[in-house]
Amino acid sequence: MMLLKLFLTFAKLGLFTFGGGYAMIPLIQKDIIVVKGWLTMKEFVDIIAIAEMTPGPVAINSATFVGYKLAGVPGAAAATIGVIFPSFVIVVAFATLFLRHKDAPAVKAVFRGLRPAVTALIAAAAISLVKASFVDIAGPIVAIAVLVGMLRFDLHPILAIVLAAVVGVVLY
Repeated sequence: MMLLKLFLTFAKLGLFTFGGGYAMIPLIQKDIIVVKGWLTMKEFVDIIAIAEMTPGPVAINSATFVGYKLAGVPGAAAATIGVIFPSFVIVVAFATLFLRHKDAPAVKAVFRGLRPAVTALIAAAAISLVKASFVDIAGPIVAIAVLVGMLRFDLHPILAIVLAAVVGVVLY
C-alpha cells in the first residue's frame, strides 16, 4: 500500500509542478511533511542536501531518497517512477504539438507568464531551506564563507562541499 501511496504522491507532484526540481521542493515539503507527516523538517532538509550533492535532477533524487527512507529500495523505485511518469507522458504527448506551434503568440505568452511563477517557487524553496538549515550562528557563517569562496576566489563547488562537510564534522 505504501508503494502505491508513494507512486501516486510523487506522480501528482510531477504532474502539477512546472519549472523543475527546485520549484517542486516547496510542494514536496508541504505534501510529505505537512499533509502526510511522513518526514520531519530536519529529515527533509537532510534529504534535500543529499539530493543536491548527488548527480542528477534534484526532484528525482529527492523522490528517490524519500521513497527509500519510507519503504526501502521498492519505495525508492515507486517514488522515482512516480515523479518521472507524468513528465514522460506529457513530453511524448505534446512534443509534436509544441514543435508545430512554438512560434505562436499564445504559446510565447504562456511561457512569459510562467517564468515569474517558477522564480517565485524557487525563491520560496530557498527561503524555506535557509530557515530550516540555520539552527545556530555557525550555519550562516559557513554559508557566507562558502559563498565568498565561490564568488571571490572561484572555489570549485565540489571543494566547497567537501570543506563545508569538514567544518561540519569539526563543529558538530
